[in-house]
Amino acid sequence: MNKSSKLTLFDFTMIVVGLVIGMGIFRTASTSARAANDPVIFFSAWIIGGLIALCGALTYAEIGSRYPVMGGYYRIFSYAYHPSIAFSINCIILISNAASLSAVAIIGSGYISQVLFSHPVPDLLKSLIAMSAIILFYGINLMGLKMSAKAQNILMAVKISMILMLIVALFVPSTHYHGPLETIVHPTSWTGYARAFGMALVAVSFTYGGYQQTINFGSEVDKPAKNIPRGIFLGITLIISLYLLVNFSYYKVLGFDDLKAKNEIAKVVAAKLFGETGGNIFSGLLFLSVLAYVNALMMSNPRVMFAMSEDGVLPAIFKKKSPKKEVLTVSLTAFAVTCIIILFFANTFDKILSFTIFLDCFGMATSAGAIFMLRKKTRHLDGTGIYSMKLYPLLPIIFIAAYVFVGISIAIDKPLTALTGLLVLAGFMAIYFFTAKQRDASKSA
Repeated sequence: MNKSSKLTLFDFTMIVVGLVIGMGIFRTASTSARAANDPVIFFSAWIIGGLIALCGALTYAEIGSRYPVMGGYYRIFSYAYHPSIAFSINCIILISNAASLSAVAIIGSGYISQVLFSHPVPDLLKSLIAMSAIILFYGINLMGLKMSAKAQNILMAVKISMILMLIVALFVPSTHYHGPLETIVHPTSWTGYARAFGMALVAVSFTYGGYQQTINFGSEVDKPAKNIPRGIFLGITLIISLYLLVNFSYYKVLGFDDLKAKNEIAKVVAAKLFGETGGNIFSGLLFLSVLAYVNALMMSNPRVMFAMSEDGVLPAIFKKKSPKKEVLTVSLTAFAVTCIIILFFANTFDKILSFTIFLDCFGMATSAGAIFMLRKKTRHLDGTGIYSMKLYPLLPIIFIAAYVFVGISIAIDKPLTALTGLLVLAGFMAIYFFTAKQRDASKSA
């Protein structure tokens, strides 16, 4: 790749911001506040969550720089671990992505239901609205529709504008909470603080997620040793600043009690700024953003399944394309059905969130752990212009320890969710060894 076509510092910084800022900030503050039950724990989780994201992004950037291959996530696992681990972890990442799509669809359905109905709607109806969005974009993707980069850029501009709009409320005193002082019940022990912080960090981790995709850009950044750490530091710093300002705006406008109690918090802030009509317009724009996110995941994840099928770790049927539109019909259908099944069994945002992050804990910890293997195998690349993080091995150790802590927190608070995640992982391991045996038998026959 020639220098003119490589990513500049600004390009890479915007990619980092675009990968992280999604829909979670419009909902997860409420979930995090309920778990923390204390403003100090709440804001500490958002600050420390951002620092963990910085450690993770720098770790993934070095992995991508040392092993710049297409399909970074899947290939890294194959290179650093046993193929069964690569298969199992990537399968649970696909499940996690399906759960993430379902969670975001639930966020959108919560906002749009407030526009469509004058009274609170049950969780089942919100799930049906979310399912309808998934089915709609399943149908659109079957027609071969592709979202252009221009549409994604417009979507990003809309999201940042909406976030800035929420921050504006900080500077409008008439919107601020002026009710009675709230009674904060502080944890009575260090274990109580740790448990509250761990569960608050679950929602925060979901909102900061996405930086792991920097693994795919190591070889495409101009002056990687210089621009990758700068771009990541600038991008994550901007994200932390935006998230803290938005959360402080929620806190100032709603008060901590209402922040814990209300789910569609962004609409409440928008309504206080611009009136009920303005709040409804905000909710409509948010739902459109959700639909675009649903479409993007519907496009990308079937392609991962196609790549795994090409490598022979998924059945060949997942490579099947429609003859006219060249749509990955089987992979797309399997992914859409997975999203709907998750919505059916876990029809609230909080349930899906815990399941998603518990699965992510495996993927994040093991993929970041690949850096230790890569450092040994690619010593010959040191000093050749690739990116090598400072403070190694402290940064990846902090990152891995943080996700182990989050996983343990979920297991303590929601043991059934954790058990389900472990069974899913074990099931995929069993599938790998069964299919490997079948492949070996067919080769020898």
